[in-house]
Amino acid sequence: MAGCVARRALTVGSRWWSRSLTGTRGPRPFCAAGGAGAFPPVATTTTLRHLSSRNRPEGKVLETVGVFEVPKQNGKYETGQLFLHSVFGYRGVVLFPWQARLYDRDVASAAPEKAENPAGHGSKEVKGKTHTYYQVLIDARDCPHISQRSQTEAVTFLANHDDSRALYAIPGLDYVSHEDILPYTSTDQVPIQHELFERFLLYDQTKAPPFVARETLRAWQEKNHPWLELSDVHRETTENIRVTVIPFYMGMREAQNSHVYWWRYCIRLENLDSDVVQLRERHWRIFSLSGTLETVRGRGVVGREPVLSKEQPAFQYSSHVSLQASSGHMWGTFRFERPDGSHFDVRIPPFSLESNKDEKTPPSGLHCRWSSELLKNR
Repeated sequence: MAGCVARRALTVGSRWWSRSLTGTRGPRPFCAAGGAGAFPPVATTTTLRHLSSRNRPEGKVLETVGVFEVPKQNGKYETGQLFLHSVFGYRGVVLFPWQARLYDRDVASAAPEKAENPAGHGSKEVKGKTHTYYQVLIDARDCPHISQRSQTEAVTFLANHDDSRALYAIPGLDYVSHEDILPYTSTDQVPIQHELFERFLLYDQTKAPPFVARETLRAWQEKNHPWLELSDVHRETTENIRVTVIPFYMGMREAQNSHVYWWRYCIRLENLDSDVVQLRERHWRIFSLSGTLETVRGRGVVGREPVLSKEQPAFQYSSHVSLQASSGHMWGTFRFERPDGSHFDVRIPPFSLESNKDEKTPPSGLHCRWSSELLKNR
């Protein structure tokens, strides 16, 4: 077992396959006790284990986490479903599903391209299709090991006072696509460590999965629906680098006798090839309904220049944007560098910034202060 440095392992019979927590795509083995071998099909006999934190330096002691289930090809996962994220490797639990419209430019019909316009860069008409995402809680024990994310994912809200730039956040909340769910079961009555787990979910051994929604979860979902709702997802691939963007409207604030509208957007970068590349620059164009067009250039994203490789192919981050109009559009490019020093640009799919017409007061409670500067790293 020397040389195995994973925190988590998948076992079948007497052999175990270790896997990384940082950006692996699917249960990809990188070390095996008892000989090398391809990872077996996920089945209900597969046991999910992870290294005990007290023994992690030696890297030899495993503790059982649960038993993998067969992933669902059809239908949705229920509230309380435990899972392993197939890309980022963290443990989590499903709170509830969202039905989003996925605009995938890679499968768009072969329509003639249009001239550049404020809504995008020489884009084709793309029809959205329904795709299931899930609101989930992330196990706090895994957050330090998700190095291929700029920070632990959180849902951010505008503060409920006069400071138009202040944000509040609920850490450890994420949105996960259906295909990224690797479901498993556990006999532990509190299998996920998150401060909201027991406030939102109740253990009921007669149910499958054995965690059911408390009334507090239903009330929280209903109250915060406008700020949580995932409606549109945009995706585009350039030279085997896939960019996925999910925008969220956060609300409006008054500042200096004008209205300022805020959005959060989550971006995932994935290297679909085996060649190593590194993100070096970002170039944004932000169009406002008021008629302004802003250009933003800078090094990397959120202070980092992530490397995307076969071992760690994905990086995800969130940022924020504000407009003095109720709607607008964003698009742009990421510049990547190859090992030989050459560069290439990857398109960011154009996406709309739309406000809610029936805006209500942003939520309060269950929040931690978010102290980052909002406009620094767009």
